[in-house]
Amino acid sequence: MATGHEGKQEENRLGELIKTSLRAKSLSMRKLGGMSGLDAASISRIVNGKQQPKLEHLHLFAQHLEIPIQELLSAAGFEAKETKDDISELRNALKGSGIHVENMADQIRKELHKYEAYAQTEEGRELIESSFLPKLEQLRSRGYYIDQLKDLYGEYGSGRLPEPERHVIGSALLYFVLSTDIIPDFSFPFGYIDDAIAVGIVMERLKAMRRPS
Repeated sequence: MATGHEGKQEENRLGELIKTSLRAKSLSMRKLGGMSGLDAASISRIVNGKQQPKLEHLHLFAQHLEIPIQELLSAAGFEAKETKDDISELRNALKGSGIHVENMADQIRKELHKYEAYAQTEEGRELIESSFLPKLEQLRSRGYYIDQLKDLYGEYGSGRLPEPERHVIGSALLYFVLSTDIIPDFSFPFGYIDDAIAVGIVMERLKAMRRPS
């Protein structure tokens, strides 16, 4: 069991991550504020666990401190939060980012509908089986939605699912393998956001399909 100083470090992983990077780059919080446009007081509150960071704050830290964004997301607790309630939690997390989940979700639902039909074909099934794991390996398990995708892939190959559920899951796997990003890479640092929304939509559909009538 972690106690004292160790416990506090574990509770404020984001602060420790930022402070370590600041020391490595010989930067003060004031200097980082000047570089990033964030005021030093806000940086101090985030580092000391007195202010919850927004996603745009993490983007700025990633950009100016050269910390991988997935490490910042995990340290800030977004990974744990955004897997609980799928689209609604993602919507809350993206407040203030300029990204409108509902608008993107409508586009993604149309794509998923096409992929659901494709998942029913032999070609679609073969593509999932041959391409999903290599792409997952290529990403090296980055992003808070990855565990859900792995679980969906496990269900897909279990042989125990009703065909309608398997096709719905197949649509998410094909989206991950084939779809071009609806969010342009240059507009936001989280290129996997639309994939996460697609997974959230599919998870909600599965919950509805499995709900007792």
